[in-house]
Amino acid sequence: MSELQIRPTIAGDLSRLMGFDHSISSESVWQLELRREIGQTTAAFREVRLPRSIAVAYPHNPFALADDWTRKSMMYTALVGQEPIGYIGLLERGTGSVVYVTDLAVNMAHRRQGVGNALLGAAQDWAAGRSHRRIIIEMPSKNLAAIRLAQISGYEFCGYNDQYYLNQDVALFFGKTLK
Repeated sequence: MSELQIRPTIAGDLSRLMGFDHSISSESVWQLELRREIGQTTAAFREVRLPRSIAVAYPHNPFALADDWTRKSMMYTALVGQEPIGYIGLLERGTGSVVYVTDLAVNMAHRRQGVGNALLGAAQDWAAGRSHRRIIIEMPSKNLAAIRLAQISGYEFCGYNDQYYLNQDVALFFGKTLK
């Protein structure tokens, strides 16, 4: 791969970013198991290998990106030459000490080449530069590639939200404390 560049997203990037194949395939999922007893609920996740690979749709509407990007606190685009190959969307929430990664997508032909990790690095640098203490990534429990990326990048599981997405899928949250 030619030299990777990461820069703030500009309006001219959006149509190409929306055109990405945002879907993934997964051979395993994180399965939620809830146990309810009087006065106590226990949630456990376990990785379950599927009998066959499944296609997992992106949990957000990529065609709404043109409307959403102006509401993001920051958005970065990864490029090779002049070609956008990935992006990350960041949103400051609450007291200003936490940044959420709301979108992270890499075009199919450039996956598993360090692009997602480079985008996370740019996001962490931006958040630390704004004196944020924590960064949190959300992802569907079916997106094993995103779970692995978060784990490899030093993020730890920090929560979930059942029926979080429009399709009622479980969202997982992985967080990292910034220095």
